[in-house]
Amino acid sequence: MARLLPGTRALRTLEAAARHLNFTRAADELGLTPAAVSHQIKEIEDQLGLVLFTRTSRTIRLTEAGTVLFYASADALDLLGRAVSP
Repeated sequence: MARLLPGTRALRTLEAAARHLNFTRAADELGLTPAAVSHQIKEIEDQLGLVLFTRTSRTIRLTEAGTVLFYASADALDLLGRAVSP
């Protein structure tokens, strides 16, 4: 059975978290709580069966899989944005 892909909201959350390397800053940008961002990232990781970030008490870093998905997400969101813009 094929895996379902994360939705655009999840991809926006991933893109912001990866760009900032900080869940709090991503949450501020997206109008969410840091806990909501962390939960969304965990759902994506569980859905895809991948670890996207390594977490310590003070920092997060992208894994190799996270880096690949970050760039793919940024490209996909840009393409979708251009497709729906007049």
